[in-house]
Amino acid sequence: MKFLYILWIISCCTVVESTLAQTGFDLWVVETSGKGGNFKILPETAYPLTDRPEYDNQPSFINEYQMVFSAADENENFDIIVYNFNSKKFTNMSRTSDRNENSPMITDCGMYISAVVSEPDKKQRIWLYPLTFEPAELLYDDIEPVGYYDWYDNKAAMFVLGDPNHLVYARGRNDIIKIDSAVARSIKKRPKTSEITYLSADEFRDVGGEKALMLKSYDIESGERAEHYFGVQGSQDFIWLDKNYLLMASGNNIYKRKYTDSNWELVGTINPETHQNISRMAYSQDLDVLVLVMERK
Repeated sequence: MKFLYILWIISCCTVVESTLAQTGFDLWVVETSGKGGNFKILPETAYPLTDRPEYDNQPSFINEYQMVFSAADENENFDIIVYNFNSKKFTNMSRTSDRNENSPMITDCGMYISAVVSEPDKKQRIWLYPLTFEPAELLYDDIEPVGYYDWYDNKAAMFVLGDPNHLVYARGRNDIIKIDSAVARSIKKRPKTSEITYLSADEFRDVGGEKALMLKSYDIESGERAEHYFGVQGSQDFIWLDKNYLLMASGNNIYKRKYTDSNWELVGTINPETHQNISRMAYSQDLDVLVLVMERK
């Protein structure tokens, strides 16, 4: 990347979206208290972690004190950035001019940062970036174009673009499980289970003119499917706080619910003068912080 994070004043977007004109997005941090059903946010603690006209998005914690995210420079080239909450420093994990890295996260084995890479020939595939900063490795050479994904048992559940689109799980090279089609952009493994969860773009209810999408799950081990009520209207992004509780946002409001309950509870509002519309989120139980992606006004 051509900009330097050390010069900063510190205070469903993925590869599919990176080909479009970008609105500026920044990362905000807010402190939290309590766990699970007692989870709360402390809105008065919110502050911007990044503050640039370019794109900073897709945060994901990789351990108890570090987070990765995708960031664009002034030429709309996307790299993987690591932020250390202890040292308060940013580090480029990738620095490429011929390809874009999106949706970074830690792999199950803990040895790599994975990312969806838009390659020079326009293929979109998952690559692995060793934590030792050795050269990146291609994971699935025959599965593309990948939009979104998550991990279970060191294998990826992937939203693969096509006609139609498909959510698949790569059990083996010639053993691909087709989970569903017409899914929204959040693909999340439910913690401490073998379930892949997602929002269905086909099943929804209308709430005030906005769609609330159905939350579904597929158990990789048993093959069982389940529905877990509807998401928050107008949102395609969710995260699991733990095995039982979900978090979603709409506008500047943040909501939680137990996956077996149908009603969402408002846990707080982040309403700065400069930013709006919370989308993606990342939560650290160790640090008691929630990282939010917010759009610049």
